[in-house]
Amino acid sequence: MSTQTGMKARLVAMGAPTLSILIFLGLWLAVSLGNRTVLPVFNPVLLPTPMEVVQSGIDAVRSGDLQRDILASLSRVFQGFILAAIAGVFMGVAVGTWRPLERLVEPMIEILRPIPPLAFLPMMVLWFGIGEMSKIAFITYAAFFPIFTTTLEGIKYVDPLLIRAASSLGASRADMFRHVVLPAALPAIITGLRLGFGLSFFVIVAAEFIAADSGLGYLINDARTFFMVSQMLMGAAVIGIIGFTFNVALRALEARLLRWRSVARA
Repeated sequence: MSTQTGMKARLVAMGAPTLSILIFLGLWLAVSLGNRTVLPVFNPVLLPTPMEVVQSGIDAVRSGDLQRDILASLSRVFQGFILAAIAGVFMGVAVGTWRPLERLVEPMIEILRPIPPLAFLPMMVLWFGIGEMSKIAFITYAAFFPIFTTTLEGIKYVDPLLIRAASSLGASRADMFRHVVLPAALPAIITGLRLGFGLSFFVIVAAEFIAADSGLGYLINDARTFFMVSQMLMGAAVIGIIGFTFNVALRALEARLLRWRSVARA
């Protein structure tokens, strides 16, 4: 009985996102066709149907352009994100565990953090040139702050009861960090990684608008130049699918690393 209940729950969990996507596509199709046939509001070219967007993707795959652009963007995103993850987690842990460093670093971070990353894009191009380095540096800068902030908050606000309990049991400082502080902060760290990865895709589009000859941002910008709206939407959809896929992967990693939370709740 419990097995059947669990299977039904999994089917419902899988069916809800699918239904949501189908409703969105249905509304999109209805609005697009309605604009063409029933109540023309604006030029039908500006709102292609989902089938036209899919056909644009098929054509791009056949020509090999889409695969090239996806690989180019993923390469830049992964390089920038990995650098941001290493720097953000390391600095977040260091600042969160050493109060003098926090007093020194936090004012600088609080000044830089509210500034939109796009404000620094022209400077990145001037500093690092129009090649790959400026794009990777830009992604690193943009993704660093959410990773650093969530790591810092996770380290600073570990439940004091856990720390006192470990101290009373004779845990050393290293053991306390490894077995108490880090596991307690891990949910916040993984949340920061998810936010940083999503922001990496957000800024790569802007970076590839400037001095790029490949990538999904370049694909969208090139389609805009030639007024190919279906190709623009196709590029945006591919970015969304890739981001969704990696978010699911990070959620699965989180569930695997934090199995103890499920046990505790049960």
